[in-house]
Amino acid sequence: MPFPRQAGILLHPTSLPGRYGIGEIGPEAHRWLAHLNGMSQKLWQVLPMGPTGYADSPYQTLSTFAGNSMLISFDSLREDSLLREEDLQDFPAFPEEHVEYGPVLLARSKILHKVAQSFGRRASPTFKADWMQFCEEESKWLEDYTLFAALKKEHGGGPWIHWPEPLRLRESTALTAARKKHSAEIKHSKILQFLFFHQWHSLREDARKRGISLIGDIPIFVAHDSADVWCHPELFFLDPNGSPTVIAGVPPDYFSATGQRWGNPLYQWDIHEKDGFSWWIDRLRSTFRLYDIVRIDHFRGFESYWEIPAQELTAIHGRWMKGPGRKLFDAAHRALGPLPILAEDLGVITPEVDALRDELGFPGMRILQFAFGDGPQPEPFRPESYPSNCAVYTGT
Repeated sequence: MPFPRQAGILLHPTSLPGRYGIGEIGPEAHRWLAHLNGMSQKLWQVLPMGPTGYADSPYQTLSTFAGNSMLISFDSLREDSLLREEDLQDFPAFPEEHVEYGPVLLARSKILHKVAQSFGRRASPTFKADWMQFCEEESKWLEDYTLFAALKKEHGGGPWIHWPEPLRLRESTALTAARKKHSAEIKHSKILQFLFFHQWHSLREDARKRGISLIGDIPIFVAHDSADVWCHPELFFLDPNGSPTVIAGVPPDYFSATGQRWGNPLYQWDIHEKDGFSWWIDRLRSTFRLYDIVRIDHFRGFESYWEIPAQELTAIHGRWMKGPGRKLFDAAHRALGPLPILAEDLGVITPEVDALRDELGFPGMRILQFAFGDGPQPEPFRPESYPSNCAVYTGT
């Protein structure tokens, strides 16, 4: 899909200024769009926006479909009469120059719990109707994620692989009992998901009016400790107990003598293909509802990916395995139409990866910093060698 020549800035919402410990997607984000517009910038790129797990990395989210409720704007909640000033009177003061994730998430969670509890009393009839419609339209992932989140909370935040066997293996009787036991928590989680998406769609509409496109970011792989893997174990290489048998990473290179052992479970691509890549199509459809353009991290993994036995402590003893190639993207194109995708094609790139990217018409990436450092092969990153169909970043 061709893109016009334009420029923009990458800034994750967590880095926006805010009074409540972390950047939010409310008034400060709208002011950021106004600043971009004033600078004649046409693109705003963010990192993955899912709920984060251990270590707070947006590249290891608890769901590829859910939103990060920690980014919900308190000021916007007040404007919608869902939060009152007295609810915030005991909210602690946090540093303005960095995010103290642990204390911030704990403090914000308490406020958001109050918001969810009082939603039935404070929300307008229109808001309640919109919430019910949201729950119906997003039920395919929302039911699974909210149960997953409730169970994770019950088990002290521990990974699902350590839950009792009936829950770990998703036995129907255990799941039914869990839904009944945690019905209030599940409802609260659904409310927060609705509020996140309500605020984000307001932000996206503002961006459209200003002529600014939003660029999202999805990693090719998902976290093992996620609702995605817990709910769809058949799509991944797992043993009967749910542990990965092989994991993702990259081989040794200029940057690391032992490679990178990421730990994400790998896809059983043959199962995805037999199912018409439906999970991936759902993932892309959901993502395109949030963004105008999507950057796919580790695009080269669709051509070939580095498979590491799960028991290995480094990435050295892995092997290259073939990915789905263009079959996945052809299926997505048939289901979704033109795919506004940027391909992150950095690392060990082969002619086969270049050919796949070019066949699909996706822009690749060039890093200006790489052209002037002491790294390998600076020539492709020098400005005079850039192809017309690429996205240029100052650094990474």
